[in-house]
Amino acid sequence: MNTYEKIEQDPDYQELVRRRSSLGWTLSAIMLIVYFGFILLVAYAPHLLGTPISAGVTTIGIPIGLLVIVSAFLLTGIYVSKANSKYDPLIRKIVGARR
Repeated sequence: MNTYEKIEQDPDYQELVRRRSSLGWTLSAIMLIVYFGFILLVAYAPHLLGTPISAGVTTIGIPIGLLVIVSAFLLTGIYVSKANSKYDPLIRKIVGARR
């Protein structure tokens, strides 16, 4: 049995893959919902997005569009935070066990 097969059978490695996949898919689904929700608003409720916020020229669509962009950064930050606090220790444990 080679090193790769040993690592793949390690319970810590399997837990790492499961946790990372779960978080990755969850965050991806959230981002897709946010993004396609915005696109659906553009397609089916343009009058809503075109509504002025006040007497100025800024419409409701501008802050909603910015929220879509900010949500991508926030979701990336969540992933990085989890990776640093949860996944990196597991990786060090897996790598340390192989030396």
